[in-house]
Amino acid sequence: MTSPRLSLTQITKRYPAVVANDAVSLTVQPGEIHAVLGENGAGKSTLMKIIYGAVKPDGGEIRFNGQGVHIRNPQEARRLGISMVFQHFSLFDTLSVAENVWLGLDKSLTLAQVTQRITDTASQYGLDIDPLRPVHTLGVGEMQRVEIIRALLTNPQLLILDEPTSVLTPQAVEKLFVVLRQLAAEGRSILYISHKLHEIRALCTACTVMRAGRVTGVCDPRQETNASLSQLMIGSLPPELKVRSHQPGAPVLTVRGLRLSSDDPFGVDLQGIDLQVRAGEVVGIAGVSGNGQRELLYALSGEDTRAPAQSITLDDQAVGQWGPDARRAQGLHFVPEERLGRGAVPSLSLAHNLLLTRHDAVASAGLSGALGWLNLKTLKAQATHIIAKYQVKAGGPDAAARSLSGGNLQKFLVGREIEAAPKLLIVSQPTWGVDVGAAAQIRAALLALRDAGCAVLVVSEELDELLELSDRLHVMAEGRLSPALTREEANVSRIGAWMSGLWDKPAQEVNHVAS
Repeated sequence: MTSPRLSLTQITKRYPAVVANDAVSLTVQPGEIHAVLGENGAGKSTLMKIIYGAVKPDGGEIRFNGQGVHIRNPQEARRLGISMVFQHFSLFDTLSVAENVWLGLDKSLTLAQVTQRITDTASQYGLDIDPLRPVHTLGVGEMQRVEIIRALLTNPQLLILDEPTSVLTPQAVEKLFVVLRQLAAEGRSILYISHKLHEIRALCTACTVMRAGRVTGVCDPRQETNASLSQLMIGSLPPELKVRSHQPGAPVLTVRGLRLSSDDPFGVDLQGIDLQVRAGEVVGIAGVSGNGQRELLYALSGEDTRAPAQSITLDDQAVGQWGPDARRAQGLHFVPEERLGRGAVPSLSLAHNLLLTRHDAVASAGLSGALGWLNLKTLKAQATHIIAKYQVKAGGPDAAARSLSGGNLQKFLVGREIEAAPKLLIVSQPTWGVDVGAAAQIRAALLALRDAGCAVLVVSEELDELLELSDRLHVMAEGRLSPALTREEANVSRIGAWMSGLWDKPAQEVNHVAS
C-alpha cells in the first residue's frame, strides 16, 4: 500500500497560557484535498506551522512519505516538498514581489528568471501582480496573491493553504479550484483551511475538525451540510441573521464626483466616485483588492485629506479636508482591515487600545492627579464590558492585543467602535479569516447597529457576506464605483462580472463573462 503523504501522531504544543495542540493526530493521503476546520483559536494555525517547520512541537511524531522527519525550519520543509500560504503573511515590506518569492526558491534561478516565472504563473492562475512592486505598496489581497504564487512556484508535494480565497472573485475561485484539483490528480496533497463551508464541501475529499486544540471528528465534507459542519466545528449552529425590512433615513455620508490621484506610485487613482450612505442602511462595496478600495477608505476616514472639501460630506458638513479626529468627533468610526498595526497596537493591552479611537473612553476614564494619570480602573471596566458583550476569548482587559487570535481581536475592534455609538461606521473586511461563529456575531452586531439608525458602509471581498448584509451594493474596479444594486438585483454572477469593470457593457457581454 502507498504510504500516507503526511502522518501526524499525538502532536502536542504547549504555551504558558494554553495548550495549542493537545495530542493531535492527522493523516493526509497522496492526491487528497484535506480540510482542517475549527473556530478561531482551535489550534489549526499552530498545527500547520509545526508541519511547515515554523514552530517546534513539544511532543509527537511527524512522518512524510512514510519516513519519520524532524522539520526544523521552513527551508527544510520546502526541501521535503512542503509549501505553505499563511493567513498572516511572511513577506519583507522593503523588498519587491520578485525578491520575496526568490528568497524561498532554489538559488540556481536568477532573479530575472524568477520574475518571468511570477509573470507566467500570475497570468496562468488569474492572480495578477506586478513582480517589480515593493511589498509595502500592496494591499492585503495583493499580498495574499504573492503568497499563493510563491507556494505554487516551489512545485510542492504537500501544499498548505490558509484562507486562500478570501481575496478572489467567484470566477477566480473556480479557476483556483481547477488548479488545485489538477494538483491532486497528479498525486499532490493539499491541506486546506477555510471558514467558507461551501468551498470545503465543493473542493475537499476529507476533513479533520478541531476544537480547543483537540481533534473532535473526521468526516467526508461531501456528505455533510453547512449546518452539520458548523455544528461539528463550534458545537452548535450559528444564530441566523434576522434581516428586517428597513426605511432608511436622511443621508449621513455623501461622496460627489471624488477624483483623487493616488499618492502611491503603485496605487489606483479614484475616478469620479459617487456614493451615499443613509441612516439605517448598510451599503456594501465589493471588488478584488487593489482596485482603489484602500485609496477610497483613506479618503473617507481622514487619513488622506487631499480631497476637495465639498466632495465628502458628513451630516451636511464638508469634511473632505478634515483629519480623522475631527471626523470621529462628527460621529464617523472606522475599523481597518489591518488589525495589528492600524486597528490595534500589538504590545498594548486591550484596555489601552481603547484609547486609540475612543475619545469618549478617554473622557469617561478621566484624568486624576496633578500629572494627569489615566483612570485605568474605568478603562479596564469598559474593555471588560466589550469582551463580555462580544464574546471575545481573551485573558481579560490586560491581555496584549497580539495574544488574541485574529477572529477574537476582530470582535474586540468591531465592539470598540460600535460601543462608541457612531453615526457612521465604516468597516473594511469585517470577517476576513474569522470562523463561522464569530462571523455570525460580527454580522449580527452590524445589522443591529443599522437597525438602531446608524449608517454602515462595509468594504469586503466576501460576496456572500455582502449579499447577506447589504441593503444596497456597489462594485469597485480600477478606481471606479459601479451604480448601486439593491439586494434583490444583486447576484454572484453579476457582481463577479462587474468586478472586471463591465457594468457599462451590453448585458449579453456581461452574461458571457459571468458564465
